[in-house]
Amino acid sequence: MASLTFLGAAGTVTGSKYLVETGTHRVLVDCGLFQGLKELRERNWQPLPVDPPSIDAIILTHAHLDHCGYLPRLVSQGFKGRVFCTAGTRDLCTLVLPDSAHIQEEDARDANRHHYSKHHPALPLYTSEDAERALTLMQPVGYNRPVPVVPGVEVEFINAGHLLGSAFARVRLGARTVLFGGDLGRYGRPVLPDPTPVEQADVLLLESTYGDRVHQADDRGNRLAEIVTAVAARGGKLIIPAFAIGRVEEIIYWLRRLESEHRIPTLPVFVDSPMAAKALQFYAQRADELDPDMRPEARHVSAFATKRMTTVASPQQSKELVASRQSAIIVASSGMATGGRVLHHLAATLPNPKDTILFVGFQAAGTRGRALLEGARSVRIKGRDIGVAATIDHLNAMSAHADSSEILRWLSGFTTPPSMTYLVHGEPAGLSAFQGRAVTEKHWPVRVAAYQERVDI
Repeated sequence: MASLTFLGAAGTVTGSKYLVETGTHRVLVDCGLFQGLKELRERNWQPLPVDPPSIDAIILTHAHLDHCGYLPRLVSQGFKGRVFCTAGTRDLCTLVLPDSAHIQEEDARDANRHHYSKHHPALPLYTSEDAERALTLMQPVGYNRPVPVVPGVEVEFINAGHLLGSAFARVRLGARTVLFGGDLGRYGRPVLPDPTPVEQADVLLLESTYGDRVHQADDRGNRLAEIVTAVAARGGKLIIPAFAIGRVEEIIYWLRRLESEHRIPTLPVFVDSPMAAKALQFYAQRADELDPDMRPEARHVSAFATKRMTTVASPQQSKELVASRQSAIIVASSGMATGGRVLHHLAATLPNPKDTILFVGFQAAGTRGRALLEGARSVRIKGRDIGVAATIDHLNAMSAHADSSEILRWLSGFTTPPSMTYLVHGEPAGLSAFQGRAVTEKHWPVRVAAYQERVDI
């Protein structure tokens, strides 16, 4: 009998890693970074309980760092197998993995320069060379096309509607089927299609990021319009920390729509993320994978552009934008304010009461984004404590993760319940709440997966 070990995203949101062992082969499904709390981030530095060279292959559900960002580290430790993913995931990984490596290297340099690390010298988790080597191992596969991974293991990718290239990974182990849910997208949202229904699986791994919440109702952009209008009236800046792939596209979509409907003033919009600008091109190139309403116009990059939009390319241009007091909308990564160019914008704008910081995605415990949303009066950035006088706001209606009701809606597509559903990718409150709701409303057998727990499948 095969076994499954939860090496990440169990009892927490990040670090997705699931080890499948058949007795003769080992396959890792997802290879993500832990993010947020220090005790979680420290797991990235700890040895895996399985020797990396002994892993035969990896399956990736999508290109967010908490699902793919550990791959260069694994490669640096001797993994040499193939990495199966969709073509869209491979495209986006060519952006996110080198960028993550660059941030790792930059953070190590800054720590050494300013002496704020307890390690001497501070080292990156992995290097740009590790990221490039990881990309050479990626094997793109089309949707709905079963392919062999290792003898006795087959994978089929099913569109999850969460991100360009995102997928549920349906893994067949002989007569048994295990569905790795990855991240579940949402219904009726712009840019991406609805998550594909699935009728059957023997075992299901299901995310519960928003297992205890229901998103704000779609207000046709009214709340975003209010925020933009208020910032413009104050002559301030609107800083939107956003994941460079996924969130930026929807933000630009809504700003473009609100402008065209004359519901917001036309402000300069700066996308201060070269990676996000390249991701927009990938979205345009793969228009056939987007929401049907987007397809006719999304074949042109201008579909993801506002009237006064500028892509900030060089670090010098970014520094000039940070120093400018021009009223503007600035979209920069990272989405949880854990690294990247957005940190420089936050250091400059947080002390200014004219400015607003708008978070548009999930903020994991231990991140600056979560601290700011919970009312922190100062945050530490690059070794300095920065006071908070700016307005801090949040739009969870723009989240790419299904809420508890949307998860249940997707589960209704199953004709028979899995023999076991394991809840992953959530914080304890969300996991517990959704377990209770699923048992009560679906009468399914549901368990919350534990970190490093091993189960027979």
